[in-house]
Amino acid sequence: MFIKPRLRLAPDNTRINFMRGRIMGLVVSAVLSSASIIMFFYPGLKLGIDFSGGIVMQVRTPGPADFSQIRNALAAEHIPEQGVQRFGEETEVLIRLAAQPNEQATQQAVNRVRAALEATVPGTKVMRTDAVGASVSAELFQNGLLALGISLIMILVYIWFRFEWQFAVGAVVTLVLDITKAIGFLALTRIEFDLVMVAAILTVLGYSTNDKVVVYDRVRENLRKYKTMPLRELIELSINETLNRTLGTSMTVFLASVPLAIFGGASIAGFAQVMLFGIVVGTSSSIFIAAPILLFLGESRLRRDTAAPVVKAAAATDP
Repeated sequence: MFIKPRLRLAPDNTRINFMRGRIMGLVVSAVLSSASIIMFFYPGLKLGIDFSGGIVMQVRTPGPADFSQIRNALAAEHIPEQGVQRFGEETEVLIRLAAQPNEQATQQAVNRVRAALEATVPGTKVMRTDAVGASVSAELFQNGLLALGISLIMILVYIWFRFEWQFAVGAVVTLVLDITKAIGFLALTRIEFDLVMVAAILTVLGYSTNDKVVVYDRVRENLRKYKTMPLRELIELSINETLNRTLGTSMTVFLASVPLAIFGGASIAGFAQVMLFGIVVGTSSSIFIAAPILLFLGESRLRRDTAAPVVKAAAATDP
């Protein structure tokens, strides 16, 4: 027995004219992606230790941290720090140091910081220390970009074999635009770009791909079902028919990510924030970017096979 769901985010007979805003959607997306590319170069991403190299020390002070006191303590010992910032609670502090030439120099730098803090802020404890060399960080950065590139290529191959080439081009172009916006978001918010952020972008990429495949599947089904319907009307019908599923999936993932962004702490909050941004961008791009691109590319091609039989049938009825 079929049980009708109690909550529907969109009525069954929704008929929203999404294609009316196709030009505006493409223009806004192009502007945002162009701005994101500019921000990638200036001011650039705030690279985490995974990609920039260096030393990160997490320390806990006996009371609320006094950042000026900590900076003065490091300066008095001639320790060149690259950043001192709060990490979670008021007593948690992250201290960043430049990358050292070897392991011995790294250990000496850590010991100097520990001694300076113990002398100035008694009771301070070093909770953890992470160190990444310059060569390792450069390799990790290259591997991260390579992972993103391979993901796009695999998605292109998958959609190319599953759909016509117009669908593949529309999906990949839209995904590239989604990624550039995510990069712009990282540059704007100054969230550290590290291996965790690469995982977040790959997660957003997978979610966005799934959302577009859902819409494209319905378009393909309707192409076989409605032989003479204009492509624009058919795409709008397909979007409206999948709107409940799209909004329901997006809302579920969004609500699951909100607590992580608020209460997840500094280590996971950035991941969740990128996820929240990616969900909004990925959902909207399926409707306002991927669908219009498909309309522009397929308006005279996806109906090519049905045009000949219609003409032939009309000719057969002529006296």
